[in-house]
Amino acid sequence: MKNSLFLLATCAIPALGRLSLHERDVPAVVGFDIKRKDVSDPVARDVARRKRSETVSSALDNEYNLYLCNITLGSDKQALRLVIDTGSSDLWVNAPNSTFCEEYKEYCDYYGTYDATDSDTYSYVNSDFNISYADSSSAGGIYATDTVHIGDAEIKSLQFGIGYESSSEVGVLGIGYTTNEASESTTGESYANLPKAMVNKGLIQSNAYSLWLNDLDSNEGSILFGGIDTGKYHGELETLPILKTQGVYAAFYITLSGVSMTNSSGTSNYSSSSSLPAAVLLDSGSSLTYLPDAIVEDIYNELDVSYSSSAGYGYLPCSYAEKDYKFAYSFSGLTINVDMSELVMDMGGNEYYSNGDRACAFGIAPAGNTDAVLGDTFLRSAYVVYDLANNEISMANTNFNSTTSHISEIGTGADAVPSATGVANPETATSNPTAKHGSVPDSTDLPGTSSKNAAGPKPTQMPKHMALGLAGAALLVL
Repeated sequence: MKNSLFLLATCAIPALGRLSLHERDVPAVVGFDIKRKDVSDPVARDVARRKRSETVSSALDNEYNLYLCNITLGSDKQALRLVIDTGSSDLWVNAPNSTFCEEYKEYCDYYGTYDATDSDTYSYVNSDFNISYADSSSAGGIYATDTVHIGDAEIKSLQFGIGYESSSEVGVLGIGYTTNEASESTTGESYANLPKAMVNKGLIQSNAYSLWLNDLDSNEGSILFGGIDTGKYHGELETLPILKTQGVYAAFYITLSGVSMTNSSGTSNYSSSSSLPAAVLLDSGSSLTYLPDAIVEDIYNELDVSYSSSAGYGYLPCSYAEKDYKFAYSFSGLTINVDMSELVMDMGGNEYYSNGDRACAFGIAPAGNTDAVLGDTFLRSAYVVYDLANNEISMANTNFNSTTSHISEIGTGADAVPSATGVANPETATSNPTAKHGSVPDSTDLPGTSSKNAAGPKPTQMPKHMALGLAGAALLVL
């Protein structure tokens, strides 16, 4: 998620029609398969080949809630593993001599670096690359162009950033709007990032893609550029308008109209909160979901979640993953259900409550004074179509661990096969996002909180071994 200021434009939005999809025997799409694997490398914590007449895919890794794609850069095909991020728009990579890599070479060796001197197709653009994220990581250096190899396919002269001043071991593949590129704040100009370049090169028909992360423990998932897979969701896709920021479409904000939780005792509805409806950002680069503080406080009180001010998220017993609790997120009539098992995150640490219960991270955290974010703990339960061409988001409930596939191409013509229906009366958020992305919010007091200094939305990773800082909860650290 890019560190920039966006203001939400509140306006009346008409009911939407259907998402334009073309079904072909062999659709023109570019796909990634996501594969989760056990991480044995101690430094590891937290696209595709296409020809005109075939659907293509290649592997992605899902490690500790980082969704990593594998690409190569340059004439010598330098291998890189990058965080795939709908909350930002720049592809950037570490240089071998970046400030981070010089100090922590083993991390950068694991994720890969790019050496411009080894590529015959490298070309310098300017020295204006500078980006920062909500977890306080950042990168600065130059913009360049080179050939990006995605499986057996390639995109020549794709612009990207090379980080020489870097505080992150892993680069990012941002796939958001070009208006959200870091160059907008330095040069005032945008460029064709990966999704846009795929359209320009004729790899896909429309600047749109769909994301299926699958469940928390799964080793399968996919992202399809230019297409959808109807085998990966239940029911029908429903379409919502993307909200403008500062008068333009710059990020994937939609309106969240309700949140509730259901268990055997009944349903708790948090929708009466004055913080709803609210603009929320769909961000695959954020491990957690960040909701308005008033809602989070009610949820934490009901579940007896212990909040860590130092970590910026809550803890609860790992046994809660077995509880039959379900959260429902409402978007103007469209509802996405998230099971408790998708929100209890065992990060492999040795944190225990005094009664012997092991502590796990809870996947919902307070947004503080930054914008609300629907991160991976939400997105795993939603099949999402990001339609940048039409400024719409379409969603349905995920079909977890699906073994079926039926791919349709997202097209641009009026004669497309209708496969997604607009919600009848889309709501609009009543308040504007005002916080700068990446700032550290001042959270309202939450159960077990002794400090108001909470962490904001994190677009990169959550550490494998979480630091403890609980107040009001007796934990033993082993």
